[in-house]
Amino acid sequence: VQLQASGGGLVQTGGSLRLSCAASGRTFSIYGMGWFRQAPGKEREFVATISRSGGRIYYADSVKGRFTISRDNGLNTMYLQMNSLKPEDTAVYYCTAAKTGNHLSTTTTMDESDYWGQGTLVTVSS
Repeated sequence: VQLQASGGGLVQTGGSLRLSCAASGRTFSIYGMGWFRQAPGKEREFVATISRSGGRIYYADSVKGRFTISRDNGLNTMYLQMNSLKPEDTAVYYCTAAKTGNHLSTTTTMDESDYWGQGTLVTVSS
């Protein structure tokens, strides 16, 4: 499985961006998917995750109410709609996927993520 993240860019505080993560290869083997981010000089952190069925979704407290995760299994694509962006959201965003689990499994930790995209940079200017 290969993951390709896109949609990053430069935006002003309060603006919006939508990230996409396109999966290719053995996509039928993908279960939970998620987003992590890494800001300069900081550790990589969890942002959001969604189960294969879409019936289970979790967000980090820092993005709850502002970000929305979704996926379209028919298109093998996951999305992250980011609204009300803040300078502290500046980071490289990585999409992930797990190769084991069930229709409600999610990826809230890096250990649960078997596949990683290359990352897309989001910069929020103040």
